[in-house]
Amino acid sequence: MTKQLSPAVSICRDLIRCPSVTPAEAGALKVLEDLLKPAGFEVHRVVFSEEGTPDVENLFATIGSGGPHFVFAGHTDVVPAGDEAAWTHAPFEGTISDGMIHGRGTADMKGGVAAFAAAALAFVKAHPAGPQGRISFLITGDEEGPAVNGTAKLLQWAKDQGYTFDACIVGEPTNPEQLGDAIKVGRRGSLSGALQVRGTQGHVAYQHLADNPIPGMLKLLGALASIELDRGNERFLPSNLEITSVDVGNTAYNIIPAKVEARFNVRFNDTWSLDSLKAYLEALLKEAAPNGLDWTLEFKPDNSESFLTHDEDLIATLSAAVATVTGRTPELSTGGGTSDARFIKNYCPVVEFGLVGQTMHKVDEQVAVADLDQLSEIYLQFLKSYFIK
Repeated sequence: MTKQLSPAVSICRDLIRCPSVTPAEAGALKVLEDLLKPAGFEVHRVVFSEEGTPDVENLFATIGSGGPHFVFAGHTDVVPAGDEAAWTHAPFEGTISDGMIHGRGTADMKGGVAAFAAAALAFVKAHPAGPQGRISFLITGDEEGPAVNGTAKLLQWAKDQGYTFDACIVGEPTNPEQLGDAIKVGRRGSLSGALQVRGTQGHVAYQHLADNPIPGMLKLLGALASIELDRGNERFLPSNLEITSVDVGNTAYNIIPAKVEARFNVRFNDTWSLDSLKAYLEALLKEAAPNGLDWTLEFKPDNSESFLTHDEDLIATLSAAVATVTGRTPELSTGGGTSDARFIKNYCPVVEFGLVGQTMHKVDEQVAVADLDQLSEIYLQFLKSYFIK
């Protein structure tokens, strides 16, 4: 006799079976719409476009009225599976084996979406008159991609429709080892830059007729590599700059290249703003550049400020729900990479809590079935405490 799947696990499996590699919707939003509409949610499927980027379909669903207005946010798009032959279980089958559910997106973050969908549906079913306020979903298909036609535009769309939000949980995988380890209450900012040094191409045996740009670039990179931006603080790790690429595009040993390019990224804490960090790096490089060096610095547009959430009621309510279900007191963390919380923070207080992230983006991505069910129970406990005072 086949054991019946819990709602969270069933929804997760259905989502995994949609190969929604960014920007493809692949049926994932339809899975959610078909669950939410019959439960009374008003569902909108919204497509955003911008020149030079693929169109992306997003979903906004809402139920209830008045306030408070609470939002679950997440994404149904996933990174590519890579070599599918390297997977123990097919990446888009949602195979359940040995207490684990396998597939691309289980951890990042179809599992989180499934858990909060199941929790919201259970809460609404238990309160047929609706919540004493409003519950909404912000779901994008553009988190793993350029993030141009996703959450940022969906938030503005919702604002234009007259919606205002009081609090949000993003269901990203936040736990390093076990469910209940950590709630993300902020994120370091991210700043990406590109350096270019130009010279004159020539034969290595006639160096006096050429101008090698590499020594100049090495001086600039040496300056970047030697800095200590700060030592961190109570809530944030130290800011960190990493050089991520150095390239001349030269396949020959006997040619001095015409130019050399380098890229770097800085993950920075609230000691800095984007503007102050840019100004500091520009001044540092100007001082390090040899006289006469032909160089340029360009900062990429997809940068984000650091942020820290100060909504103690939101944090305490979620922490209590985690402790009730798991028996663990979660650390309040600001580590890790960026997420769509960087957009949501401009509209309401936001925290992140989801599954264990050890296998995200890896071959054989998987999460424990028990964790999915516990995560859904945490979200349900949160909704009860948030709406029923």
